Amino acid sequence: MKFKLHLLLIVFFLHLWCASALAIPNSKWTLQACVQYALDHNIQIKQSELNKRLQSLTYQQSQLAQLPNFNTGTNYGRSYGRSVDPTSNQFVNGSYDFLNLSGNADVLLFGWFQKRSLIQKNKHLLSAASADYDQLKDDISLNIATGYLRYLLANEQLDIAQKQVDFSLKQYQQSISFEQAGRLTVLNVAQLHAQLANDSVAYIASFNEVNNAHIDLKVLMNLDFSEPFVLDIPSLAMNVSSLLTAKDPQVIFEAALQHVGTIKSAQIKEQAAIKNFKYARSLLLPQFSLSAQFGSTYATSYKQIADVSVAGTSTTPYLVNINNVDYPVLTPKYNYTTAVIPFNTQVDNNFRQTIALSASIPLFNAFQSRTAVQQSKIAIQQQQLLVDAAQVKLKQDVYKAYQDAKQAIMKYTASAIAYQASESAFEIAKKRFDLGLINTVEYLNTQNAAFKANGTMLIAKYELLFKTKIIDYYLGNKIEL
Repeated sequence: MKFKLHLLLIVFFLHLWCASALAIPNSKWTLQACVQYALDHNIQIKQSELNKRLQSLTYQQSQLAQLPNFNTGTNYGRSYGRSVDPTSNQFVNGSYDFLNLSGNADVLLFGWFQKRSLIQKNKHLLSAASADYDQLKDDISLNIATGYLRYLLANEQLDIAQKQVDFSLKQYQQSISFEQAGRLTVLNVAQLHAQLANDSVAYIASFNEVNNAHIDLKVLMNLDFSEPFVLDIPSLAMNVSSLLTAKDPQVIFEAALQHVGTIKSAQIKEQAAIKNFKYARSLLLPQFSLSAQFGSTYATSYKQIADVSVAGTSTTPYLVNINNVDYPVLTPKYNYTTAVIPFNTQVDNNFRQTIALSASIPLFNAFQSRTAVQQSKIAIQQQQLLVDAAQVKLKQDVYKAYQDAKQAIMKYTASAIAYQASESAFEIAKKRFDLGLINTVEYLNTQNAAFKANGTMLIAKYELLFKTKIIDYYLGNKIEL
């Protein structure tokens, strides 16, 4: 009797523990809320978004590359000893400061549309990155829906397990009374006792499955494990006739071709490969450019006379005869000072500019450019094969998903009929057992068959929902319950 009391206490505390574990006060999460949170916090989506931004910068930079290049520079220094004066180009001895100013600009006039091909290539790669980003979001949404349905299934299975424990407990308590009244034997009580224990184990397993579904869904959403998390339980009315709206898998496939990201990305990358081939081929042809340069110099060795004054005369060896009298020729003596020519004057006087039209003709670079052209041709063929492979795989997936959905409908329909039949059989067995017309083993077998049929129907129900959501995904419909 003590053992029986212990079992009743275990069942009571089991209900209490599971109820307290599941009753976490928090606003409930709908499927749409879970999907949106995952799209905002999933690490893979963030990585894909960064890749998209990088590709956008690459495309933007290729557009800006059409603008002319313009550079300026300057250098300042001091020279010692014998050197060439940068302003007069003469040798000087001594030290002086100098400053050089320079600038240049160049622009590609014609390069066989080299830059345009590169721009178009990067534009296609940006579109492909956007398609990959959208595809990843769709995949995450589908994974969240799968995890959500898994939780709903686990929750319903837990509810069934709890009802089974409650029912078995009631039957066990009733069997004790019947034993005391002499209506049942000790064997019957022991059999119902074992059934209650087995149902309790199944209940614990169902509760663990709910927790595991919770954790897995949090992982998909990148939600912290310590965050309270209660899912909204929608009412899922099963209208089988409306679940599979498309009746032809070819229609589903043609719809999927228009929006599935893997197909769009492969097709766009094929266009990018074609533009890359044109870019590589343009590098084999002459390029025509326009360039301009300017510059000026300043040096402290470049001086001018600042002031001149007469400081007397000096006699030269020359004579001038006037009236038969020789007079010596005198020359004046000057004192003068020098000063460095001002910076603005030097820069203005030394300013120089050139303009040139140039042609770059590739002759030989160890066949690197020709190899690049051949490689780009192969890249186009590879990308075409990837497009074909992606379409073939998508078609296989669509046709398989369609067949899986049809089988899921038949499986659910059959399991629902089996559940109704097993429920009817269980009701009859219960009445016959109460009247003592069947033994405990027969009764328990009928009971277990009914609960098993209920579980099978639930699994078929959620499998059907998941399969039809995949069809909705291929059709481009919004995934919702």
